[in-house]
Amino acid sequence: MNDKTVLGDRAEDCVFCQIAAGRIPSISLYEDKDFIAFMDVSPQTEGHFLLITRVHYSVLSEVPDKILARVLPLARKLSSAALAGLKVPAFNLLQNNGSEAGQVVGHWHLHIIPRRIASEIPSRPGIPADLTKLAFVAEDIRASVR
Repeated sequence: MNDKTVLGDRAEDCVFCQIAAGRIPSISLYEDKDFIAFMDVSPQTEGHFLLITRVHYSVLSEVPDKILARVLPLARKLSSAALAGLKVPAFNLLQNNGSEAGQVVGHWHLHIIPRRIASEIPSRPGIPADLTKLAFVAEDIRASVR
């Protein structure tokens, strides 16, 4: 697992593993045998929180299917609680994989970001695709589906 020393199910130098072990304090929202949800200390909006696995997985492709099967139902439950508790109309789910994708902590996690207005988080629209190349890009992806 990268250059981390893994101790049991946790990486010694992973801040999220240390939170899961109770060595670093967090403001907890939810815990069960597989997951912990806690407030993000660098929130994009008020109420932004994280859902992490207790076991250390760096990216989505490492997370076992049995754990992934629980992620969206749990995210739905927690995001519904955020909508009601914060009285906000919307939220984003964000999950980054790899530093090139914006992942800062190398431990799989899902951001749940309450939204009050569309401009609360700056976003840029996508660039229109070159339609002469789009089918070839799709074929490259299809060829790797297992």
